[in-house]
Amino acid sequence: MELSPLDFIVFIGYCFLVIGLGLFVSRRKKGVEETSSDYFLASRSLPWWAVGASLIASNISAEQFIGMSGSGYAIGLGIATYEWIGALGLLIVAKYFLPIFLKTKIYTMPQFLEIRFDHRVRTSMAVFWLLVYVFINLTSVLYLGALVLVNVLGVELLPAVIGLALFSAIYSVYGGLKAVAWTDVMQVTFLVIGGLITTFLVLGEIGNGEGVIAGFGNMMKAAPEKFDMILAKDHPMYTYLPGIAVLLGGIWMANLYYFGCNQYIIQRALAAKSLKEAQRGVAFAGYLKLMLPVIVVVPGIAAYVLQADIPKADDAYPWLLSNFVGPGLKGLVFAALIAAIVSSLSSMTNSSSTIFTMDLYKPLINKRASEKMLVRTGRITSLVVLTIAVTIAPLLRNLDQAFQFIQDFTGYVTPGLVAIFLAGLFWKKATANAALLVAILTIPLSLLFDLVFPHMPFMNRVGHCFVVLSTLMVVYSLLEWRTKGDHGKGIEIEKGLFKTDPVYNVSAIIIMGILAALYAVFW
Repeated sequence: MELSPLDFIVFIGYCFLVIGLGLFVSRRKKGVEETSSDYFLASRSLPWWAVGASLIASNISAEQFIGMSGSGYAIGLGIATYEWIGALGLLIVAKYFLPIFLKTKIYTMPQFLEIRFDHRVRTSMAVFWLLVYVFINLTSVLYLGALVLVNVLGVELLPAVIGLALFSAIYSVYGGLKAVAWTDVMQVTFLVIGGLITTFLVLGEIGNGEGVIAGFGNMMKAAPEKFDMILAKDHPMYTYLPGIAVLLGGIWMANLYYFGCNQYIIQRALAAKSLKEAQRGVAFAGYLKLMLPVIVVVPGIAAYVLQADIPKADDAYPWLLSNFVGPGLKGLVFAALIAAIVSSLSSMTNSSSTIFTMDLYKPLINKRASEKMLVRTGRITSLVVLTIAVTIAPLLRNLDQAFQFIQDFTGYVTPGLVAIFLAGLFWKKATANAALLVAILTIPLSLLFDLVFPHMPFMNRVGHCFVVLSTLMVVYSLLEWRTKGDHGKGIEIEKGLFKTDPVYNVSAIIIMGILAALYAVFW
């Protein structure tokens, strides 16, 4: 894909807009000291639409545009399950997780684990998450995002990595979550508009001048096998989407972990003005999740129908941009890709900084740290984690399948973390020792399943590990209760805690109705 001078003008204009907005919202009144709540939780002042937009901007990165379009090319609409079931997962998190999290006024997920269990669980999980965010998530987003710059602009990998890190750092390190969240609103606008442009142009091409709807109909006629949501056992891609398990199996563990226990996602909801605003914002994110397959999956199917001359499936989206998106618009679509990358980078950097500062530095290193010192530590940590990620990211090119490695690792830790959080949130008898045991055994058990059942689909493995670890959590906790008695750390669920307002309720009903219709049509 080559950019014209007009494309560069559009893209550079986007860069200035994002940086300008980030620095503008980061302004502070003279004489007013910035607090940790200001820096890490945007003063707990985000309205619903900023919560929802920032959540989706943090969620979507280059691997969705490139990777999910490639999966659309190779598998079809079935890969949209991750997004559509994700919308339902968001509703569950909003209704049942957020009331408890906001009630405890936490900054981080490890902090909740100390409130519910003890400091050992908090510290161990804080260290674990910090390592994962810096060495897996942040590094991989930098690497995969830099590959986009390498392929489009023809630059070397290391300068591309440094350029993305600097772009993110200019506003996010200084402004904290407030700068990240408000620029995310702009970034998700670019993401949606740029993504829809590509989809509409290629569907128009397939429609032979009769419009987008006709193009979609022609696409369904030309490749009906690409529109199955539930794959049969003899389907060549069954391992990736194992039949009915995509609705009832391990995908739920992945969703509840990602949207309900993941710091850089849930932090937006923690920063909302109120529980009502947080829940409405997450419902808004649910609508955006429903729309995302139109942006990232449908183009891949279109490339298949158009018989794209590409060596591998992940080249589908770049091929479409090169062949069907003209000057000026190509710059806007490229800006959408960079928006997806930079928003994820900023979110992960800020959340890594929040965990280190609030879960490790304050309780273990400097218990009397002032608000000014906490903010300064947050900024320094942001720079340090970005520097580490920049150093490591180029090394990922030595892996044959960096993205697959990341997905596998996430799948190894998901079952145990979901088991710990579900028990901690909703079962008063869950004990700290049981939580630690489950955390320790999560990765070994997942590896054992891989060894004993090498052909088991990824989703099924996650589901089975979750059942085993949850059972272990219950049995060990009950044994401790029998020998040691009441531990007194359970969360009190007051009557009416999970009651939601009419706007959220109507939004949830509409989302569930749309989901039911989608699966009825594309079953």
